[in-house]
Amino acid sequence: MIVFDGSGSMSEMGFNDLDEPRIFEAREALRTALPQIAQSRKLGLVTYGPGGDDLCTGITLHFPPRADAAGAIIATTDALTPEGSTALTAAVALAAQALAHETRPATIVLVTDGKETCGGTPCQLAAELEATGIDTTVHVIGFKVRGDYFSWQSQGAAEYREADAPARCLADTTGGKYVRAETLDELIGALRVTLGCTILF
Repeated sequence: MIVFDGSGSMSEMGFNDLDEPRIFEAREALRTALPQIAQSRKLGLVTYGPGGDDLCTGITLHFPPRADAAGAIIATTDALTPEGSTALTAAVALAAQALAHETRPATIVLVTDGKETCGGTPCQLAAELEATGIDTTVHVIGFKVRGDYFSWQSQGAAEYREADAPARCLADTTGGKYVRAETLDELIGALRVTLGCTILF
């Protein structure tokens, strides 16, 4: 199950040292990586951010894992307008529920640009998934994650761009991978690695 960040921060640019909104490259990465991955793996999609009654309720299970899902995932994310806050904990919990993680193995790939902003506690959820799941694994891709401090005239610039997503504990606790991606190519590679379809060139 892919859990995709559609929150308002995916449309940020400029002041966060971004040349264009994160959503542009995120969509392109999905268009590039998913067609080949979906040939051999069933995929499902949860998004969070847009579509709720308030900033934190826009969490949508679009469909559970199914064959040949690349086109549906790409179409859904292409049509998504980033808005709302980052309810990533509830979104991952919904994905785990859709995968019936308490009765069978489940793999979740979370694509996020930052930290939980809707009161969820990802590390607590990680502990619960590890305790109650049957081989539940959460991989986390931190895409263009930014730290809390940035200075144009200091080493803070590099540290700001190299921050880890606080949701990393979801991967660390469940035995998943945490992959930091700053460029389009890195995000494509992260999707291939976490979805289990590493491509050798």
